[in-house]
Amino acid sequence: MGDLELLLPGEADVLVRGLRSFPLREMGSEGWNQQHENVEKLNMQAILNATVSQGEPIQELLVTHGKIPTLVEELIAVEMWKQKVFPVLCRVEDFKPQNTFPIYMVVHHEASIINLLETVFFHKEVCESAEDTVLDLVDYCHRKLTLLVARSGCGGPPEEEGSQDNNPMQALQKQAELMEFEIALKALSVLRYITDCVDRQWSVSHAPQLAHLKRMQRLHPVCWFLSPGKLQQFEGSRWYTVAPSEQQKLSKLDGQVWIALYNLLLSPEAQARYCLTSFAKGHLLKLRAFLTDTLLDQLPNLAHLQSFLAHLALAETQPPKKDLVLEQIPEIWERLERENRGKWQAIAKHQLRHVFSPSEQDLRLQAQRWAETYRLDVLEAVAPERPRCAYCSAEASKRCSRCQNEWYCRRECQVKHWEKHGKTCVLAAQGDRAK
Repeated sequence: MGDLELLLPGEADVLVRGLRSFPLREMGSEGWNQQHENVEKLNMQAILNATVSQGEPIQELLVTHGKIPTLVEELIAVEMWKQKVFPVLCRVEDFKPQNTFPIYMVVHHEASIINLLETVFFHKEVCESAEDTVLDLVDYCHRKLTLLVARSGCGGPPEEEGSQDNNPMQALQKQAELMEFEIALKALSVLRYITDCVDRQWSVSHAPQLAHLKRMQRLHPVCWFLSPGKLQQFEGSRWYTVAPSEQQKLSKLDGQVWIALYNLLLSPEAQARYCLTSFAKGHLLKLRAFLTDTLLDQLPNLAHLQSFLAHLALAETQPPKKDLVLEQIPEIWERLERENRGKWQAIAKHQLRHVFSPSEQDLRLQAQRWAETYRLDVLEAVAPERPRCAYCSAEASKRCSRCQNEWYCRRECQVKHWEKHGKTCVLAAQGDRAK
């Protein structure tokens, strides 16, 4: 993997320099598609560098050229497009495109950006370079975590099985719903990395950081609902049943929640600005039930959180503060909504005519560019973990020789899964021969 390079240093510099914000009306256009491909290349290269510990040139370029605010604005812009314009496209009865991939790329753009931000926000200088837009990013993460809480009673993301929609746009909506769950999990990681910055002794000159600290403290009620144990675990874009012997093992996502809570509660800067009301105290004390010896063995620092909660049980609560408060507020979402209010139908109509109804030749040219961007060797290298068996979810080392899409741990699993996999396998193989 060490010899695998997607971008040369000079190429990465050019791509980062070229990042810019696009109006909602231009999403899906030729220029926007080029930037989407560039973001994907930067994303994959950043993951490759982090995987093989080759330094972080992508992160350094984004900070040097001041492009983190641009990525945050693009992230929120595509989020708004998905909420305001995409539903309008789906309601157009006479719009039945033969290929929905151009629309899918816009829907997928949010996942590409949040994945890139998750990779680079590990470094504190990236959080600092976000400047005022860190407030918008915290609010974005709040919206996504609220989505996770809303779905917590359902046990996970929308089910993909059994969705046999004849309408391509309905199928695309299902894909968008599945993607939304994974985006929310990425947002959780980004928020955790932002909380790592609260340990610095900020002064009045660091007003954006102080403002985002106050906003993150309001996320406690959301985080409380994300910390219980589980019988199933979501990793690598799939759900796995956790064996009884593994149910006490801390997953990456659980760890992110606990570290975020630790940072928000035990940072001296955070404690100095946290108003301990009776409501907050009651919910915080519920965390004690989850701080088991097994958990403390895996995250020893949580012993400090356990001691904090023990002292909190004896502390007096504070009445809500009624002082005059001057606070910075996020502006990207409100600005974009103000600029486009009442234009959602017009934007959708424009994109139907000029963006999402390409000719067959245009589709072929675009498909060739996508194939060059999503190289199979790179995709396998940036995979988060070993492939899983499509039948039993165990680690797999054997791939279906016909379609090359599914993985299996042994021959018996492949035979048992054939009844379900057979039709798609034949179709995929026929498509490869047609190329």
